[in-house]
Amino acid sequence: MQKSGGTTNIKQLAQALGLSTSTVSRALNGYTDVNEQTRQRVQDMATALGYRPDAGARRLVRGNTDAVGIVYSAAVENLGNPQFLDMADGLGERLERDHLDLLLAVAKNETELEIYERLFRGGRVDAVIVPNTRVQDPRIDYLRDKGYPFVGYGRTAECADYSWLDFDNDMGSRLAVEHLLALGHTRIAYVHAPLALNFAFQRHRGFMTALGAAGVACPADYCIGGVNDRRSGLQAVAKVLALSPRPTAVLVDNNLGGVGLIRGLIDAGIRVGQDISVVVHGDIPQDTLLTGLDVTTVTQPTPQTTGMALAEMVMQVLRAPQDGPYQRLRLPALQLGSSTGFVPVA
Repeated sequence: MQKSGGTTNIKQLAQALGLSTSTVSRALNGYTDVNEQTRQRVQDMATALGYRPDAGARRLVRGNTDAVGIVYSAAVENLGNPQFLDMADGLGERLERDHLDLLLAVAKNETELEIYERLFRGGRVDAVIVPNTRVQDPRIDYLRDKGYPFVGYGRTAECADYSWLDFDNDMGSRLAVEHLLALGHTRIAYVHAPLALNFAFQRHRGFMTALGAAGVACPADYCIGGVNDRRSGLQAVAKVLALSPRPTAVLVDNNLGGVGLIRGLIDAGIRVGQDISVVVHGDIPQDTLLTGLDVTTVTQPTPQTTGMALAEMVMQVLRAPQDGPYQRLRLPALQLGSSTGFVPVA
């Protein structure tokens, strides 16, 4: 195959396939009026010939930016969380295969909606992913009202009419509570992120429901809120240890808060897994200095694969919005470690 400037163009690709240039273009751009067999044939030939579409031409023809955005709130989320970074890596890797870029914008809460408006009206993105959804989320309401393409990385209280990927957070807390109850724990404290965040609301609901089903009471002061990073987890230790009677177990609803809490317990001379058992939602970052302690966690599918799944969903939203909404609920599992054990003998 003759190449122009060392690169196959779309006309040459069409000739090699015996198809029209319009059919090849529509197949490469994911239009649903091209059947899957033809689309795959075009993609295979494009890969074999090293064809890469001209980004500028695609924008002119389709009116698209070939970019997907995430607006991340610095007031709520922690960009230093390795789970977010791994998710973004998987998201960017999968988007790149289809020649899409990932654009990250960081905002304070009061400017988030303005940034969404600038991204779309300025032609910077074709769609956005909305992370850390709230129970009532003005971002979701705004994007729905405007008709802008998006995928929620999480749900809201009302989520039937838009695309989202989420985890069964109620089930995760239930697995943790059932494990602790089986070890004899009935005095279980709960350390959590702000309940306006939907994942926190769901995990708290699952915790309370599981305890209620077992006939176990949870005093109000056993629920310690506002913990969503290492520092606030560390600060929560004093509150946990001041409770009377002292809890024999703690469930933490996020991984960074869990790291801070465990570090604080160790520094206070508490033997984690013996004096107090701890279960944490989310994987513990590999760079965390919790020497010799294998933490019992409520695990989710890896952030890398989650990012790839989000990319697949946002491409579905862009290519076939009429077939949506697209929704995926991923299931957790309990990973046992040395941070939990039987109730200590008094």
